[in-house]
Amino acid sequence: MSDLLMRIQSPEFQAMSERVLEVTALTSRLNVLPFDDEAGKAELFERILGRPLPPRVTIYPPFFTDHGLNLDLADRVFINQNCTFLDYAGIRLAERVMVAPKATFITVGHPVDTDDRRVWLTGGPIDVEENVWIGAGATILPGVTIGRDSVIAAGAVVAEDVPPRSLVAGGKATVRRSW
Repeated sequence: MSDLLMRIQSPEFQAMSERVLEVTALTSRLNVLPFDDEAGKAELFERILGRPLPPRVTIYPPFFTDHGLNLDLADRVFINQNCTFLDYAGIRLAERVMVAPKATFITVGHPVDTDDRRVWLTGGPIDVEENVWIGAGATILPGVTIGRDSVIAAGAVVAEDVPPRSLVAGGKATVRRSW
């Protein structure tokens, strides 16, 4: 996994856009299945992720991803309802990671500069190390690594790396600059 810089008017972006449409259709089907339709969920997760869901991974729909192929889930990962994984630049959840409802992982974005915003897609991978707990409604932004045994509090916005065994809280937005 590495940082992303992609021109929007490119064959790579076109291929990504086609995959997004395909996966959106698959997640739409997944999210209306009866909760106890294990075979149906398994088949759709395999198509979304490009491989079978690991046997001791639990995901409660509704579940959203835009790419799926770059979402790496280790053993005993638990993902609760209504989580979103925009994984084009890569998301790795290590063993025993727990994700509460409505958490969002975003690996892509656009430059702040208005001239570049519609020209480039930027981003970076997200790496969540072992035994991390992500609280409800937390947002994890591109390029972040969350260290082992850490807790991300509900509603936190994580824009920088988190050291191991840390509690991260807060989501108050502040103006950083004007132009």
